[in-house]
Amino acid sequence: MSKTPLILLIEDHPIVRAGCRRLLEERGGIRVTEAETAAEGLRICREIGPDLVMLDLGLGDGGGLAGLRRLLTAAPGLKVLIFSMHEEPVMVAGALEAGARGYVSKNDDPAALLEAVDQVGAGEVYLSRPVAQKLALMNLRPGQSPLRGLSAREREVLAQLSTGQSLAEVAAQIGISYRTAAAVAAQIRAKLNLPSMAALIRLAVEQASAAPSDDLGAGGQRSVPSGP
Repeated sequence: MSKTPLILLIEDHPIVRAGCRRLLEERGGIRVTEAETAAEGLRICREIGPDLVMLDLGLGDGGGLAGLRRLLTAAPGLKVLIFSMHEEPVMVAGALEAGARGYVSKNDDPAALLEAVDQVGAGEVYLSRPVAQKLALMNLRPGQSPLRGLSAREREVLAQLSTGQSLAEVAAQIGISYRTAAAVAAQIRAKLNLPSMAALIRLAVEQASAAPSDDLGAGGQRSVPSGP
């Protein structure tokens, strides 16, 4: 008999954590354990080797893409599903580039979360519908996106700036020094030929709020085979 899959839920909001756990356990056939911080999640991941990790990118003790990378360094091949309030395409793209296998927004229907768990658990890549649409808007029209040449770190900083955080808050959120965050912001400005920090923040907000165009069509959630 195969063992029951174990999911590690790393989320710092108790109500959200409790709701997710109940949703998963009521579904059946799944064991769930929890962590409230990135550090606790990393420790549990090393100790018990979960089959899948659901990771919030907004953890207060240095989560973000840096936290995702630490998890994957500690457990190469780990299946990580991002569960986040952020739908910015730069953040989604950065998470996928860093090794996440799926991305679900906290605004999605609960059924999307269950489908994502199934798809990622089966070895596929999963994007919920609003996330997939916004990412498609950025990827299908590269001539209109100024972000194509940015690195994963630069995209992460830009995505955090789009939420209204100061550069110091961005640095604390993703676990880097203020000096490093300022240097990354300067690199972005140079690449995009932006005259000021205010112009950089304005671009970040504009990119985050860009709505999917009608010609992308409708439909349900999108799952993408992971390839051979």
